[in-house]
Amino acid sequence: MKLDISNEAAIWYKEELEIDGTEEIRFFVRYGGVGGKIPGFSLGVKKDHPQSVHTSKTVGNITFYVEDADVWYFEESDLNIEYDEQRKEPRMKYV
Repeated sequence: MKLDISNEAAIWYKEELEIDGTEEIRFFVRYGGVGGKIPGFSLGVKKDHPQSVHTSKTVGNITFYVEDADVWYFEESDLNIEYDEQRKEPRMKYV
């Protein structure tokens, strides 16, 4: 699994999560929600400290990552996060 995030999306997370300096942001599997890869689950986002990182990507001073425990959700897909200009928010694509 590969994680890619655009600079514009990283800036959005920095502003939304009120990040001033260096920080880690975890993408994790949660039950419920909409727009997920697997019905009944969706991807959550939170500031957290890594325990067992499967993959990560640092953009600016922010390290975005997925833990080993959540990699099953991606089913051999990569996660690509870009900024959607029309919606003014990140857009997650599983490729």
